[in-house]
Amino acid sequence: MWSIIQAAGWPIWPLILASIVALALIFERLWTLRQSVVAPANMVDQVLAEFRQAGATPELLRKTAERGPLGRILAAGLANVKAPRPVMKEAIEEVGRVVTHDLERFLTTLGTIATAAPLLGLLGTVVGMIEIFGSQSAAGSNPIQLAQGISIALYNTAMGIIVAIPALMFYRHFRAKVDALVVEMEQQAIKLVDYAHGERR
Repeated sequence: MWSIIQAAGWPIWPLILASIVALALIFERLWTLRQSVVAPANMVDQVLAEFRQAGATPELLRKTAERGPLGRILAAGLANVKAPRPVMKEAIEEVGRVVTHDLERFLTTLGTIATAAPLLGLLGTVVGMIEIFGSQSAAGSNPIQLAQGISIALYNTAMGIIVAIPALMFYRHFRAKVDALVVEMEQQAIKLVDYAHGERR
């Protein structure tokens, strides 16, 4: 592995750094965007059951808000349960925007890496081509410098593609995952609003 890094030259280092960051972000988002953490099944039913028993107590609001992103949205609704329906929905939407922003955390960075990695690979290719042209002189060609230039060009091109493809795939996967989770949380929040205003039992 070290011999490959040496053969690829200095342009490989930004790509190695980008790959480490991308891998860390992928694992972090896989762990954070689990359905059981963001929007557990039947959470709204459990919250409504507790609400029926004791009402919107400070203890219920605290416990609900600590149960993850969906809990924060439901807690905002419960805190305004006696307000008119538009006020309750507006409170839920305000918290929902913050929660959505949190769910999209680091996705811009991952998308940037997916876009920039091929360009970093292209930079390595250009550096390799410069080495190749530099190996030619009036006295003939320098085979060592020629081989080094080819290695730099090919290794960096390959590394740029290797980093970009998984980063792009996971970026799109996480965007779709966040969209699906947001829709799920909206449905759960609407259920709470409908119940609070007597439109659902």
